[in-house]
Amino acid sequence: MEDMSGVRRARGAVAAVFAVHGAVTGSFATRVPWIQDHASLGAGRLGFALAFTALGASCAMPLAGRISHRFGSRNALRGLIALWTLSLVLPSLAPNLPTLCLAMFTYGACAGTADVAMNALGVEVERRLGKSVMSGLHGMWSAGALVGSAAGTLAAHLGADARTHFLLAAAVLTVLGVLSCTWVLDIQPTEGEEPSPRFALPPRSALLIGMVGFCAVFAEGASLDWSAVFLRDRLDSSAGLAAASTTAFMLTMAVARIAGDAVVNRFGAVRTVRTGGVLAVLGGLLVVLAGQPVVAMGGFALMGLGIAVVVPLCFAAAGHAGPNPSQAIAGVATITYTSGLIAPSLIGGVAQATSLVVSFGVVTALACGLAMCAGVLRSAERGAAREVSPRAAAVPGPRP
Repeated sequence: MEDMSGVRRARGAVAAVFAVHGAVTGSFATRVPWIQDHASLGAGRLGFALAFTALGASCAMPLAGRISHRFGSRNALRGLIALWTLSLVLPSLAPNLPTLCLAMFTYGACAGTADVAMNALGVEVERRLGKSVMSGLHGMWSAGALVGSAAGTLAAHLGADARTHFLLAAAVLTVLGVLSCTWVLDIQPTEGEEPSPRFALPPRSALLIGMVGFCAVFAEGASLDWSAVFLRDRLDSSAGLAAASTTAFMLTMAVARIAGDAVVNRFGAVRTVRTGGVLAVLGGLLVVLAGQPVVAMGGFALMGLGIAVVVPLCFAAAGHAGPNPSQAIAGVATITYTSGLIAPSLIGGVAQATSLVVSFGVVTALACGLAMCAGVLRSAERGAAREVSPRAAAVPGPRP
């Protein structure tokens, strides 16, 4: 019979890895101004360099399944999370644009491969428990990002050199990440099982699921990067209040993700995403029609509540949709990374040509896609249902 105590321990371990992964992202985000000054870059060149993060992730994510096949899931995640935490140091060492582009490409590649590996293990834990856990795991990522950003904010306030800050953060997070991997599931390939191809197009099911994730991540990226600007420029709010809107959005996302598994287990993935899409649309309408800062802040908070669990459920659905979870998850992750890359710049371009109100009208229209296309996530519910059958009680070991 399945050792459920071991599976629950693995759930806690992979949750800790998610938190470590998020803490690296939060740490980096707070020191981007320092990196910009250190490399002597204008806003345009900085944006160009940051785009290499998504490029590196997109190129490397298809390799994650092959790495896990070669070394086993536990050793693969241990190595990939260590590479990710240590890569935090690289951007702070770049003195110019070419070296920063190379650093960001490597940083993104490490982020993407670790992301796919930990999500694949999260899906396997969910498979064995027979209930939703992915939302809570992504909630731990958001919590880790908040902790990392808080520490980075303190370091920036104290005037600390980002090279020193990142070195210390990388050392601590590497230890925590590697130790956490001790208790994650160790899935080994079965005898004669062929490894995933180095590069392959994701299955059609993953493309459809990825488009749902695209809509959610587009709204997330737009809100994170432009909510403060919207309040300041459109509604003449103070800098402090504008910044608070972004913080409130992040907190809403984190809390909703941590609590999201209970909702998904009660109502199912499709109904949860469909309802979330409606909430996101209502939030977008509040932002578009807002005449006061408090109304816009309520709209952004409602949008965060609506989209919070969508990406975790997309990864879960991809993992349950076919025989190769890593390949499907990599496909969904590539689409969502792309959305996160283009959303801020597209919002800015639309705002430049028209206004920020029109930009968030576009976000609201995309949020409609969540409610309309939620049915493609039904594979997550079917996969979870299969795992409560006797077949799910197999002894831990190689994936059937």
